[in-house]
Amino acid sequence: MNDKKGFVCSTCGEYHDELPMSYRSPAPYYWFLINTDEPEKRHKLTSDLCVIDNKHFFIRGCIEIPVEGQKQPFIWDVWVSLSQENFERSIKLWNEKGREEKLEPMFGWLSTSLPNYPETLNLKTMVHTRQVGISPYIELEPTEHPLAVEQREGITLARVKEIAEEICNSNSESETENS
Repeated sequence: MNDKKGFVCSTCGEYHDELPMSYRSPAPYYWFLINTDEPEKRHKLTSDLCVIDNKHFFIRGCIEIPVEGQKQPFIWDVWVSLSQENFERSIKLWNEKGREEKLEPMFGWLSTSLPNYPETLNLKTMVHTRQVGISPYIELEPTEHPLAVEQREGITLARVKEIAEEICNSNSESETENS
């Protein structure tokens, strides 16, 4: 496989027009555990932010993984929990130009369970704020967890295809979507 163009999936046997280079989770893992009969005012979810019971605060960001021979990284669009203080500081500066200069990296816990890896929930992260309109960069603690290793060392297009095939195989069960 020499490019990001289409491929025949070994899982479903179908041709897919292009190799997905990013996947996203529509909400933090814990959002899916909420009783849907509960009042909406207790829980808020936007495309970038989530608050559950005014006690749990989440921000959406990107784990970027370098891909050998490619200019663009492979991206897991994930959710990370923040302390209330850091969440409120982020909200205060959300639309402010230069916010990336005003917010130091913030500690958070990965709050997305990614397929294709041993459990990723609660991996330690640092959230790096970027310019307005660009999702925060999520840096994993440099452990030996396979996701952290891939973020540090990069992956091949063959690995990207493997991820796509595994997600295709578990698509009905997964909370992760192609973005």
